[in-house]
Amino acid sequence: MQQLKPEQTPERGMWSSRFGFLMAAVGSAVGLGNLWKFPYLAGENGGGAFVLVYVGLVVILGFTLMLAELSIGRHTNSDAYGAYNKLKKGWGFIGGFGILAGFLILSYYSVVGGWVLKYVVASITGVGADKAGYFTNFITSSVEPVLYHLLFMGITAFIVIRGVSGGIEKAVKIVMPALFIMLMVIVLRSVTLEGASEGLKYYLTPNFSEITLKVFVAALGQVFFSLSLGMGCMVTYGSYLSKQEDLEKDALLIPSLDSLVAIMAGFAILPAVFAFGFAPGEGPGLMFITLPAVFESMPLGTIFSLIFFILVFFAAISSSISLMEVTVAFGIDRLKWSRKVSVLVFTTVMFVIGIGASLSMGAWSDFLIPWIDGNSYGIFDFLDVVTSYYLLPLGGLLSALFIGFVWGVPNAVKEIKTGGNFRTEKLWSVLIKYIVPILVFVILLSTTGLLDKIIG
Repeated sequence: MQQLKPEQTPERGMWSSRFGFLMAAVGSAVGLGNLWKFPYLAGENGGGAFVLVYVGLVVILGFTLMLAELSIGRHTNSDAYGAYNKLKKGWGFIGGFGILAGFLILSYYSVVGGWVLKYVVASITGVGADKAGYFTNFITSSVEPVLYHLLFMGITAFIVIRGVSGGIEKAVKIVMPALFIMLMVIVLRSVTLEGASEGLKYYLTPNFSEITLKVFVAALGQVFFSLSLGMGCMVTYGSYLSKQEDLEKDALLIPSLDSLVAIMAGFAILPAVFAFGFAPGEGPGLMFITLPAVFESMPLGTIFSLIFFILVFFAAISSSISLMEVTVAFGIDRLKWSRKVSVLVFTTVMFVIGIGASLSMGAWSDFLIPWIDGNSYGIFDFLDVVTSYYLLPLGGLLSALFIGFVWGVPNAVKEIKTGGNFRTEKLWSVLIKYIVPILVFVILLSTTGLLDKIIG
């Protein structure tokens, strides 16, 4: 019997089908960023103008970096840290940025996942007249949000501990098709509401005068974060792929499906918001404060509210299992732990950090952490700032530069061609070496505030 290399042990696992991998990869990309962040960013940044810029950037940035990370993962059959280190000794720190980012993101992402679970329950029991007060009272309390955070982490750990094909793949094969079906139900209800036409007009008609640098940077950041780029997810998922997999097709399909969900989320939310006279630019509170009010005003609103928040939970859990798998793969490959030990250790640490993130909304709100930008943040905001504004853009920039100038574009192209024809080879080679690094560098400058100083 053929002996497996350490990187291909049963503890790591492999995808049993292409459909399972695609659903897992799309699930990793489809998360709270699509259903929560995309609609309110579109609302704040000119509706159709934002959507137009977003779609254009998905084609350039999303496809290019997705293909790059998948090729690195499959070529090395290793976790994110080990993958870069295998290709060039001493460069594992690039994958280390992704692992650290995924670890920290899930620590507070699971807190928001807990909020979603709470609203699944609240869709049945009722939110009450004061939607803003209900949300604030819940997230600032010391016990209930932590319990929901624990439940969300427990569900994530239960799926990941069962392995790649036995846990992650089985879960996403059910979750992702169900997500698309439920989202379509919400879309159909939203666009047929009386007064929804104004929302559709706002969402679909780009006003070219509104396409500013601010809109461009907002769309660029949303593409980057929505597709799970720079956090080791696609490198890790790519490491479970066979050599027969057509990476180019996957890198086209995954961003396309992710963008489809994001755009559908806009159809689900913005027409309903306009139909009931709310402002589209309500920001992060759109999901937890404005939407419950919208659902309450709808015929059969309780049913649609329940469907919507179950949908959001499915999206959140599909992303959380990918974030968990990044750190678990590191534990298996680098620390030589079993899958069970790796899941339990990392889940425990993430849960403890998440307690602090949750309490920073209320009991620990006075505890602030100073940061290099001159501001001080609560634990939740600190984790968000460090990962979203620094680790992810930096990881994405370094990944593009690594392929372009360290591993080398020809080597990446050779790996991509292993599974099929590479029709966009020339275009991709230019994008990964020159265009993408510039775009991601713009993100890094904008999120650190340096861009405003440069152009201001």
